[in-house]
Amino acid sequence: MFKINIKTINDNYFLLAWQLYEDAFPEHERRTLEAQSKLFGKLSYQFDVYIKEDVFIGFVLWWDFKNFQYIDHFAVSQKLRSKGYGAKILEEYINEASKPIVLEVELPDSSINRRRIQFYERLGFKLNTHDYKVPSSTDDSKIDLLIMTYPKLISKENLSEFVSNNHPIIFNSFK
Repeated sequence: MFKINIKTINDNYFLLAWQLYEDAFPEHERRTLEAQSKLFGKLSYQFDVYIKEDVFIGFVLWWDFKNFQYIDHFAVSQKLRSKGYGAKILEEYINEASKPIVLEVELPDSSINRRRIQFYERLGFKLNTHDYKVPSSTDDSKIDLLIMTYPKLISKENLSEFVSNNHPIIFNSFK
């Protein structure tokens, strides 16, 4: 398996990744194609796809900020789930990371959400219990989420710093 960094919507594998992105995430968690296209010019934003023997496996869309790396979206192709690819992709991402990693998960109010949290925990991510909300991409509402961090828990102060410094960048990019 190898990684390709996508730089434009015209790159190979972008359309496969975009189809997965639209299938894997609800509308209130997604960018429009136009908003996504604008992100390719930002040095801190990365759109990495993973390929094995010319087969698209999945992607990690992430931001490289001053004190953290933030996984914005992560997904594995529907037909390849439960085959270990997600763990392999994230293990590679963790091994290449130069800073603590932050990602968001939905509240553990369903079995799929609990399994997702357990998946990240098996990879060494820590579930933080701080109150955390993000803006919806479709309206003015706020969505309750939880933060997971690697390799250790994040303090409330560091989370507050992450939110104040990085949320404007992340969530303005949805427009």
